[in-house]
Amino acid sequence: MLRLPVMVAAGGINSAGRTSRRHAYRRMIWDHLSVPDQTATAGALAQMMGTADADNLLKHTLVREIEKDWFDHRAVPWHRRAQVSADQAQGLFDYNPGGIGEGEVVGGQTSSLDDKRVRVALGPESDVLLPSTRLFDVSSAGQLPTGFNPGDLYPSRNHPRAVQMTVFAVSDALADLGMDWAMLADKVPAEAVSVYISSAMGQLDDAGSGGMLRARLQGRRVSSKQCPFGFAEMPGDFASAYVLGTMSATGPALGACATFLYNLRLGIAEIRAGRSRIAFVGGAEAPVNVEVMDGYVAMGALATDKGLRQLDGLAEGEQVDNRRACRPFGENCGFTMAESAQVVILMDDALALELGAPILAGAPFVSVRADGAKKSISGPGAGNYLTVAEAMATLRNILGDERLKHRGMVQAHGTGTPQNRVTESTLLNKVAEAFGVSEWPVAAIKSYVGHSLGAAAGDQLTATLGIWQHGMIPRIHTVGELADDVVTDRLRFALTEQDSSERDYALINSKGFGGNNATAALLSPDTTEQVLTRAHGQDEIAAWRDRREAVAAAQAATEAERIAGNWAPSYHFDEGVLTDADVTVTSESIAFAGQTISLNVGVPEGWQVD
Repeated sequence: MLRLPVMVAAGGINSAGRTSRRHAYRRMIWDHLSVPDQTATAGALAQMMGTADADNLLKHTLVREIEKDWFDHRAVPWHRRAQVSADQAQGLFDYNPGGIGEGEVVGGQTSSLDDKRVRVALGPESDVLLPSTRLFDVSSAGQLPTGFNPGDLYPSRNHPRAVQMTVFAVSDALADLGMDWAMLADKVPAEAVSVYISSAMGQLDDAGSGGMLRARLQGRRVSSKQCPFGFAEMPGDFASAYVLGTMSATGPALGACATFLYNLRLGIAEIRAGRSRIAFVGGAEAPVNVEVMDGYVAMGALATDKGLRQLDGLAEGEQVDNRRACRPFGENCGFTMAESAQVVILMDDALALELGAPILAGAPFVSVRADGAKKSISGPGAGNYLTVAEAMATLRNILGDERLKHRGMVQAHGTGTPQNRVTESTLLNKVAEAFGVSEWPVAAIKSYVGHSLGAAAGDQLTATLGIWQHGMIPRIHTVGELADDVVTDRLRFALTEQDSSERDYALINSKGFGGNNATAALLSPDTTEQVLTRAHGQDEIAAWRDRREAVAAAQAATEAERIAGNWAPSYHFDEGVLTDADVTVTSESIAFAGQTISLNVGVPEGWQVD
C-alpha cells in the first residue's frame, strides 16, 4: 500500500472569510477573479455577514481597524494605582462586602454595621486602584468578517471563541468534502480516525482561562466551565466529542506559532504508519483581546500605531493605514494579531480513490526541529534551516532535481517583523542555493489576514490550495518594495501577482517562540495524481474520476444550500452518549455502539519475554 496522505478537504474561517471552496483565498485576489467567482465569493461572505452590500463585504474583511465588537482600542479598561489621603472623620464609606469581615480591607479598617453591611475607615494613606481607560498601542488586527459570530450558529453557551470557530471549521471542512460523515464513520472504524486540533495559547477570552484569571480582580465569580474549557487541546476535544462523535486517536501538539504544522505532522505520521485512514488536522486561535495583545506589545512584537506612523511619516495622532499594518519583507515594525480556525481532512490514497474524494494536495512530509542552543527564547534560531532542507530533500526524492529546481514555491512565515524579514529570507536563500533553485517564488499571505499564532500555518496552507486551483500567487499587497536587508539573490518575492500554474510543490514554513520550527512539503493536485497513477494504474484513476463526479455534485448542492442560508454547523451535544452498559470487553476485542475493535495488537519481534 502506498499510504500517501492525501488532502481531500479544507474548512475554516479567518479575516478573509470561510476556507471551503477556497473563498478566503479568493478574497485575497478579488480584483483578479472572474465575474462568476466574484459572485460566488460575495454570496458566501454575504451569507455570513448579513449584508449584500459589496463595499461592506470588502471593507469589513481582511486586516482592518479593530472594531468595537472585539474591543474599543480608544478606551481599553485600565486600573490605575493611586495613593489617597483622607481625614479619618471623613474617610468613611459603607458597602455590602459579600463575605468580607472586619479588618480585611487593605489600607483601612472595617467594622460591622449590621448583618449585611460594613463601614470602611480609610487610613491616613491608602493604596487604591481607580477604574480608568487608556488609548491602546495597536489599532489593527485580522478579525473575522464583521457580523459573523460562529457561536450564533449552534448552542454555544459558555464556549470559548476558538472552540466556536473550531466547530465551524470542522463542519466547514466536512461540507467541503461533500460526503456525509455518518457514512464515513460507518466505513472507517473509530480506531482508524485521528483528530489533532489545538490552540497555541489556550482559550484566553472570558469563557476560558482568561476569564478565570481575571474574574476575582474584576469582582466576578469563577465559573465551573472556565478552567476545563481553557485548555489548549479543547478545540480538538470538542471536534471529537460533539462534531464527529468518534473515539479517535487524539493528543494534539503545541508548537507556538508552528502548532498547525505540528498537528499536520501527527496526522501524516498516523496515515503513513497505517494506524489511521482519516485524520482531521487543525489549529484555532482567538487572540484579538487586550490582554494577549498587550503581552506582545510589551515584548516589541506587534506593529504599533506609533511604529506605523514613524514608517509612514505621519504626525502624532494621525490615523494609521490599518489595512497596511502587516508588511512582510518590507520596511516594517511588527506583526499584526489575527484570529483564525483552520481544519484540513487527510485520507490515505487508497481510501480517497475508493470514495471519489477530491484531491486538493498530497502531504508526504512535515519536518519539525528545535533551534538548539540560542540566546533568546523568542528570537529565531538555526533549527528552521534543518526543517526547510529536510522538506526539500523529501521533495527531491519524489520529484527529481529538475522539477525541484523549477516548479515549486514557498509560503513564507512572513510575519512582518524586522527580524523575520532578515532571518527567513537568509535561510530560504541558503537552502535554495544548496538545492540549485535560482528563482524561488515566495508568498506571504499574512499581509492580508494577519498572524493567527497557532492557526497561522493553516492560513498559509489553505491559501496554497487556492493558489493551485486558480493559478495565481497573491502579491504582498502592503509592500511597495522590499527592505534593503532582505536577501533576494535566489528568491522572487510576490510584490506583484505571480503565475503558479506550473508549480508541482509548495513548502509551508512556520516558526514559533521557544525554537519551534516546522516546514511542510506539499504536492500539487496534478503532481499527486501523477504519483497515484503510477502506484494504482490508469484504470483505477479513471474509476476514481467517475466516482468524483457524484461527489462534486454533492459539493455543489451543499454550497448552494449554504449560500441560501440553509446551513448550520454539525454539533451533537448529549447525543449517542455511551454508558458502561453499552460496552462489552473481552480479552480479544471491545465492542461499543455496534462496532467491534480487535485487541490483537502486535509487538515487534524480540519484545516478548518468552
